[in-house]
Amino acid sequence: MTTSSVPLKGPGEPGEPGSPAQPSAAVDAAGPPERSLASKLAGFFAGGAVRVFLVVVALLWVTPTVGLLASSFRDPTDIAASGWWEVFSKPSQLTTESYSTLLGKEEITDALWNTVLITVPATVLVVVIGAMAGYAFAWMDFKGRDWWFVAVVALLVVPIQIALIPLADLFGDLGIFGSVLGVVLFHVGFGLPFAIFLLRNFFAEIPRELLEAARLDGAGETRLFATVILPLGGPAIASLGIFQFLWVWNDMLVALIFSDSGSRPLTVALTEQTRQFSGNIETLAPGAFISMVIPLAVFFAFQRQFVSGVMAGAVK
Repeated sequence: MTTSSVPLKGPGEPGEPGSPAQPSAAVDAAGPPERSLASKLAGFFAGGAVRVFLVVVALLWVTPTVGLLASSFRDPTDIAASGWWEVFSKPSQLTTESYSTLLGKEEITDALWNTVLITVPATVLVVVIGAMAGYAFAWMDFKGRDWWFVAVVALLVVPIQIALIPLADLFGDLGIFGSVLGVVLFHVGFGLPFAIFLLRNFFAEIPRELLEAARLDGAGETRLFATVILPLGGPAIASLGIFQFLWVWNDMLVALIFSDSGSRPLTVALTEQTRQFSGNIETLAPGAFISMVIPLAVFFAFQRQFVSGVMAGAVK
């Protein structure tokens, strides 16, 4: 007796009453679904419109700097007679007389040197002390470590204006008020909380295995800090150094209060060059550009480390 095998169909297979309906050809011909408004906006901003917008913003941002540079190379009479854009049609207006006059003033050259004497020690001390303290808070065990770190973080919210008068009295009692040392100590004191906070958080992300391997090789804390922590923390340290350098170099409030005629930096000296009834643009333009060029040179010299430090921790 021969039996024919009939294929069994499951309840979910096509053709059965309970099976799901198949898409029709009409639906396929309708094309992809319409994009939402959010998707259209995302596509628009991801295209060339954003690039054009950013270029326009960059040009608007750079225009005052270009005008300052052009004005610094013009004669005072030309500055008073026309706008700075005239140099593009009349290159004969360009001259270095303003720079020669400015750098020929002893008070300006002394102020520039004072700025260097204030900025470099204040930056180096903050970076060195902040790196050592950040390593201690991140990887060394000592009594009250967390509470000390909380106190350091709390100092970040203390405004500079609150400490001006108390520290002026203290520096006067110590005999350093009106000196370069007093200005440096003020900047170091207010720069350390941020430095410790930044570097401690960066150092804490370093894998523990690296430190344990160095300790197994016989490295002490000093060698561990110098050969492991500092090389790996280079981007964060460079970012901190740039921030501190720019803050101290461009400061005028602290220098105006804590310096005297013999220790004033360039920002204060340029302010004193302003005449009573005019802007004295022939002096302020080259002075401001000289004050601007050095921080820009520092930033571009460490730009790669700065970007690496800013992006550190964003991608694991």
